[in-house]
Amino acid sequence: MEEEFHIVEVETGRLAPRAAAVLEGLPGYAFTTELQQAAVETNSGVHESLADLYDDVTSARRRLDAAASAHGLAVVAAGTVPLARAADTRPTPGRRYRRMVDDYRMIADEQLICGTHVHVDVPDRDLAVRVMCEVSPWLHTLLALSASSPFWASADTGYASWRTMVWQRWPTAGPPGCFADAAEYDAVVRGLVRSGVISDVGMIYYDIRPSAHQQTLELRICDACPRAETVVLIAGLFRALVTDARTRLEAADPPACPGRHEWLRAAAWRAARSGLEGALLDPATRREAPADQVVRGLLGRVRPALEAAGDWATVRGLAERALADGSAAHRIRRTAHHDDLLACTDLAIAETRGEERPRPRRTAPARRVASPGQAAA
Repeated sequence: MEEEFHIVEVETGRLAPRAAAVLEGLPGYAFTTELQQAAVETNSGVHESLADLYDDVTSARRRLDAAASAHGLAVVAAGTVPLARAADTRPTPGRRYRRMVDDYRMIADEQLICGTHVHVDVPDRDLAVRVMCEVSPWLHTLLALSASSPFWASADTGYASWRTMVWQRWPTAGPPGCFADAAEYDAVVRGLVRSGVISDVGMIYYDIRPSAHQQTLELRICDACPRAETVVLIAGLFRALVTDARTRLEAADPPACPGRHEWLRAAAWRAARSGLEGALLDPATRREAPADQVVRGLLGRVRPALEAAGDWATVRGLAERALADGSAAHRIRRTAHHDDLLACTDLAIAETRGEERPRPRRTAPARRVASPGQAAA
């Protein structure tokens, strides 16, 4: 697992460009920087057990929270934080980040978003590329489960995952194409680097991609998730999707890729718009269906893989809780309706810490909620 976190000032809810201070003393192999100094990333170990993954993720969150708290700060695992402003942060020093800022300008300046990435072991790179195509129709469902970014610059965007809309501005973001093997995929990547549009293979920002430096397939479509339980749910489902795809592709009569994936971007848009509170596109029909129906359809598809891994009861229970509670975006928006945007940040901080509700705070100026497309003071 790779989790990205916003660094915020507890009293104001604003972004704080203090990554260097927060990371001081934490091991570099598990905690690292991001493009903007108001964000940090954690990297888990490799696990077969979802219980072990959960312990690892929550342990890393506790260490990161303690490091931030020592400076009067907090960390937030969410796609966006409501009161974020580009003026509140600055790029992390370094040649690669400097080039990104110079080349992509406002796209890089407004990279005030955080995601959750999952790596699943697939040692055969040719197989990994084919699995990528097989699982792509279901990835928007995982996005809907993770949706946690309804606000941007103090405004209600009307979306459950505004992070998706911001992320898709990068030239290589979105669903990948289908490739016959690793050689074909790698040739496309080399061509993109030669074009000068991206500087290196690390800037392949597809929703899913074979790792350039590990024998894994990496999921990249999801928002950062306030609740660690959601992280485990997404990891369990993604691993099951990969396992199911491998089984299908290794069968005597493997499925053939139709080569028509234009609808996947529309599916991601629908998931970003609605989260779990509206319709999603059903991969079987490519028509809208209730989110709970699509999520349960995914559970049904991967149930054999989940049972083989001993994950069925855990993943089904987490999925049903997610459907009952609604997306993080729904909880954050509900808090804004009853309180203010600073309370939304408090909620996200609390859930990142594993707490059921925010800690009491001193009275602070309220931040009103603006309508979609309208900035608020």
